[in-house]
Parts: sequence; C-alpha cells; structure tokens
Amino acid sequence: MQKGYIFDLDGTVYLDNRLIDGAAEVIQTLRARGDKLVFLTNKSIATREEYVEKLNRLGIQVSLEEIINSNYITGKYLKEHMTQTDAAYVIGEEALIQELMAENIRMTNNADIATYVVLGWDRQFHYDKLNIAYQAWVKNNATILATNPDRTCPVDGGQIPDCAGMIGAMEGVTGKSIDVIIGKPSKLTAEFVVNDILQLKPEQCYMIGDRLETDILMGNENGLNTILVLTGITTRELLKESRIQPTYILNSIKEIVSMQDMTSIK
Repeated sequence: MQKGYIFDLDGTVYLDNRLIDGAAEVIQTLRARGDKLVFLTNKSIATREEYVEKLNRLGIQVSLEEIINSNYITGKYLKEHMTQTDAAYVIGEEALIQELMAENIRMTNNADIATYVVLGWDRQFHYDKLNIAYQAWVKNNATILATNPDRTCPVDGGQIPDCAGMIGAMEGVTGKSIDVIIGKPSKLTAEFVVNDILQLKPEQCYMIGDRLETDILMGNENGLNTILVLTGITTRELLKESRIQPTYILNSIKEIVSMQDMTSIK
C-alpha cells in the first residue's frame, strides 16, 4: 500500500542551514519506494520558492508542489472566505505579503477598512502594528487569524520566539482568543495536505515532526500515524509530561527507513 509522508522542516529535516544527519538519504529511499512526500512548515518568514531553493541547496531535491507552508494555506483560506469589499491588515514579513499577493488578497494598512487581521511571525513587530490591528477589531469587528501558533522556532543552538508572540499581544489587548489558526495543528491544514496534495486516506499517512502541540497533535486528531523525532523542540522529559503522545518515537529522521513495516515499539 502506498504511503504518504508529511515532513516538518525546522527541527526535523534541518536546523538553520545544517541538514540533520541522514535526512537526504531517507527522502531518497522513500521516493525510490514509490511513496508520496510533502514538506509542511508553519514558518511564515520564507516563501515556498525559498524552501525549494534551501532544500535543493542542502541536498534534497524537491518540487514546488511538494512544499506547503502556512502562508500558502492562509492565502487559500482568505481567498475562499473574503468578499470583494473585504480587506486584510497583515502583520508579517515580506514572504507572507508576497504569497497573499499571489492569491490576489486585498490588503490594507488602514484600520478603518480592514475586516481581517492576519498575524504572521514578524521580527519587526512593534506597537504601531498592534494598534492598527486592534483598531480594525474595535471598528470593524475584524476577523483575526494567525498563520500558525508556534511559540518558538528551533535554531542551531536553541530557540527563538515565533508567531505566538504576535497572537499573545493581540489576545492581550482584545481579551479574547483569535478567531482562526491556519497552520498545524488545524484540521483545515491536515485535510488540505492529505486530501488535496497527497490524495491518500489518513491512515496511509505519517506526520513526522519535532513538536508535540502542532505536528503530533494535528496527526493524532486527524487519523494520521505520527512520528516524533527528538532533533528539535521536544525532549524525552517533555514527552513524559505531555498528554500528547505520538505513534512512534525516533531519535531522528534517519531511523525512518529502518522501521520494519512501521511497527517499531516506542
């Protein structure tokens, strides 16, 4: 039976610009077996094209169709839900702006007309941006959505703040949870990748990632097999304390091809 493998990137396939040992060989082996692959990242500060370039540079040959990021799914979501009179105020970096433009999403910096607020990871986030988003919410009851809920991003040598910082700021001033989270672990993302991209049944698919509350939770809640790798955020100590448990635990992506019929014991 053909299988589908959904790979997280940061902390799973690479850390910063360092490929995790064995990653390229694993991808090559799975391709040779005839399995389907997709690379799914919540990170909103790079475009799909940039991910293709990075993976190719690191020794993993991929096509654009195999790369899905939270920006891409956010654009699809907005295109489906926005009317011609709607406009989105976007907190995020150039990659997010570019990919929303590619979907012809109407954007604005004017709080008076913004009916959507999009929160992405923004390393230039500041008070004025928060105020525009807040005013759009006050004046227009703007729908607030985020590209992803990640608290931090794993990097070589540690972690740095991610989109949850922007979410926390917005929730802090509105006093309510934001309306929609697009990326992992949302059902919307899981169904899009499994049904539209891989075109397989959930039980044929494996979500591989380093983060319990996004990668593993999404897989568990949507009928996918889940593989936790210990090369990124999650440690065995964190795993013991969590209610979210994967189907399989591996030290790294390198061990995937040695799992006999995917029946390895945790």
